[in-house]
Amino acid sequence: MQAKELDTVEVHGERVRKASSSKYTEPLLDTPQTITVVTSEVMSQQNLLGLRDVLSTLPGITFGAGEGGGGYGDSINLRGYTANSDITTDGVRDSAQYTRSDTFNLEAVELINGANSVYSGAGSVGGNINLVSKTAHEGESHSFTVGAGSDRYGRVTADSNFDLENGIAVRLNAMGHTQDVPGRDEEFKHRWGFAPSVAFGLGSDTRFTLSYLHQHDNNMPQYGVPYALNAFNDGPLPGVDPETYYGYRNTSRQEIDVDMLTGVFEMDFSDNLKLRSLGRLQRVEQYTNTTALQGSWCLADNTSPHTGLPCVGQPAGTWNPNGGPRGLVRDTENFIAHSQTDLTAIFNIGRIEHHLVAGVAFSKEDFELDTGTAFRNADGSTTGITYPIQDLANPYNIWTGPVNYFRTGRTRGSLNNQAVYVFDTLKFNEQWMLNLGARYEHNEGDTTTYAISTDTGSVGQVTGVSGRFKNEDDLFSYRAGMVYKPVENASVYLSYANSKTPSKTSVNGACNAATCNVDPETAVNIELGIKWEVLANRLALTAAVFRNERQNYKVADLNNPENPSGEQVLDGKARVDGLALGAAGHITPEWSLFANYTFLDSEVLQSVSDHTSATDGDPIAGRELSQTPRHSASLWTTYQVDSWLFGYGASYQGSFYPNNAAAAPYVKTNAYWVHRAMIGYQLNERVGLQLNVNNLFDEEYYTSIRNNAGNGWAIPGEGRSAVLTATFNF
Repeated sequence: MQAKELDTVEVHGERVRKASSSKYTEPLLDTPQTITVVTSEVMSQQNLLGLRDVLSTLPGITFGAGEGGGGYGDSINLRGYTANSDITTDGVRDSAQYTRSDTFNLEAVELINGANSVYSGAGSVGGNINLVSKTAHEGESHSFTVGAGSDRYGRVTADSNFDLENGIAVRLNAMGHTQDVPGRDEEFKHRWGFAPSVAFGLGSDTRFTLSYLHQHDNNMPQYGVPYALNAFNDGPLPGVDPETYYGYRNTSRQEIDVDMLTGVFEMDFSDNLKLRSLGRLQRVEQYTNTTALQGSWCLADNTSPHTGLPCVGQPAGTWNPNGGPRGLVRDTENFIAHSQTDLTAIFNIGRIEHHLVAGVAFSKEDFELDTGTAFRNADGSTTGITYPIQDLANPYNIWTGPVNYFRTGRTRGSLNNQAVYVFDTLKFNEQWMLNLGARYEHNEGDTTTYAISTDTGSVGQVTGVSGRFKNEDDLFSYRAGMVYKPVENASVYLSYANSKTPSKTSVNGACNAATCNVDPETAVNIELGIKWEVLANRLALTAAVFRNERQNYKVADLNNPENPSGEQVLDGKARVDGLALGAAGHITPEWSLFANYTFLDSEVLQSVSDHTSATDGDPIAGRELSQTPRHSASLWTTYQVDSWLFGYGASYQGSFYPNNAAAAPYVKTNAYWVHRAMIGYQLNERVGLQLNVNNLFDEEYYTSIRNNAGNGWAIPGEGRSAVLTATFNF
């Protein structure tokens, strides 16, 4: 089995002993934290092609409605808290909100649970997700795949590593992919990418690797279908087919271009003293044109799905699309420059052995966003442009009006971060060790919004600055974990860590006059766990109980005479108590298992200021956190019989509240199971065939749910699909 909670992941035939980041001083078996690793082999076995596909197989994760409420951009909720800005690539922040649609250049995905600012920087309240890139390595290997399947699926990949036998290796990695979205009428996904890498000095004390990634996506985005959870409706509206597209298929588009250049320099001064320095330049450009499902809905029985009352001024069984963004254009550009240098040392002070990592990191990020509308006349006016009432069950999804883009908003942001950190594992003897870490960082960012002309003939022109806000904070985060090893193949640990979240935690996030000067929020995580390898170290078992608590977060302080400026205050409190169980490895040499279960008991402790609570009460206190299922589980198992490999997987997502706001319906979603199966046959040592069937029983389910008092939508899960892939290894 190649996906583990512990340290028996296999990559290129070797056992992965620790997380990819040099900040982790010990093997995962002895790291006092829940970390799950999914490698490229497991992604291939399950045909998991994008980050969302991978995370969908791991419990404790849900997906929001995307940036701006739309169905685009990775919007992730981890252990009850948003993790949109808590994605790293090779251990450094990748905070742009875009759709990470393909895993062709990933060696592994690492899910690190619990407050984690000390490792990944500001934020990381519920944890973070680290993407491990493929790079050139020693040894010759060549792998090519060709796949075809239902819904016009077509895919080719090539991954060749050339060992030039003089310490130099070159790796060429490429992908082309096209498909329609299973279970949907109109959506499609087209993309291609390539990722060359060259390494010098392999096998020596001094090494340098230079890698580049380019990927282009051309997709049709979706908001999904009209959806409402309340006393009058339970999910998608009656008469709505989950295959129906409610945007405009001739104008809706999502285009993404990612360029990433990474250099890594490593020097081994001795077996006990090593230096590693990473530098990166990255640019992400994303263009979207989408149409929301907002407006008013009238069911076939002439009632509103949100009030249960008769419709007013609208025929039964119709959708009035007026009132929501139509032809909304968002054109974004993110630029990131990173530098991170780590020094690793192993030494003794008296009888205590130290495994120490000290480092510094610098990053500079810039963000630009232009928003506008495409459905305008040539002079920028909207005169005569109407959105007629449509059939609820069969909307007309072709735009026949004028298409002229005009800008209506412009925002720029910047974020600079400088950090120094140190990690040390103190080994007292064979049974006891203490894991310590601390990080100090200076985080400084600003957001500028611009005034845009609305005069006919000059619509879209920038006329000046309408607002500029700045946030600057010094942050200190830390963690400590005591590890006891009763035997060599087991560990028991107790850990405590915090996270710090400033008002400007990401370059595309904005603060304002009410939030920019508020002190950083604080969250803490305490975890008690056990990791144990059994069956001759073939199978790894893990169990942990934890509390992830936001000790304070920003809330409005309304009508407080002692706070005339209206600045928000750090009186909000919430917590998640949980249990995480895992089993991964081989039960027998032929039978592998990867199973996880997560229980999350969440609660909003206080959602308003102390002043508001004392005068008006707290309508949300005691409610569960939104997007936080109490129960979730996943399973993937394979069995080898001669040249045949049989695989089966299932994911369970328990019910949760998509919205816990006072004005919104407080109603849970439906729980669901999704099953998948795989059959592989190895024709010979070079050629193999693999058949994957996803959503085996064609379950109807919904993700990225937006449930408001007056409107809502959700994205249907992908329907049943089948893919046959041929793999050629040389």
